[in-house]
Amino acid sequence: MKFIIIHGSFSNSQDNWFPWLKQQLSHSGNEVVLIDFPTPQGQNFDIWMHELNKKSGEINDQTVFVGHSAGCAFILSVIEKSRKPIKAAFLVSGFVGPLGLEIDKINKNFAEKDFDWIKIKKNCKKFVLFHSNNDPFVPLQKGKDLEEKLGAEMVIIPNGAHFNSNSGFTKFPQLLEKIFDLVK
Repeated sequence: MKFIIIHGSFSNSQDNWFPWLKQQLSHSGNEVVLIDFPTPQGQNFDIWMHELNKKSGEINDQTVFVGHSAGCAFILSVIEKSRKPIKAAFLVSGFVGPLGLEIDKINKNFAEKDFDWIKIKKNCKKFVLFHSNNDPFVPLQKGKDLEEKLGAEMVIIPNGAHFNSNSGFTKFPQLLEKIFDLVK
């Protein structure tokens, strides 16, 4: 199976729990793609899509996306545009639409658009969302909105904040457990 991990704004491939997850999935014999996308300068959908196409190889029914924050909105657009369905998507602190924060300016190209939810659900049958009750950037309601639009499974982690290293998330065993449940 191929896992593609997508970071969010102001982040990179060596941030948060991304290297740990890559190591865990690789040790289980999976291919793991972890890409550095330009952010905040150069952060737009076309540039990120170019990087994804250049480094990810074929996306198909053995592909699983794992995204964090604004990377989740990017993943939803990739799934929407895909010509082949993927296996699953795990979205951590995901959102669409504005957050009412300064960061909305750089996320606008990803998160503020009309998504074709029917096509997205057609191209990915399994969505698992992780949200916190105290995320300082992404309100829990944003996760609940995605849960409804996607028919997704929602996992709420109390006091998980934004699931980043500042919140103590350099490992994410709850996410890994859900991924392993899928691939059994």
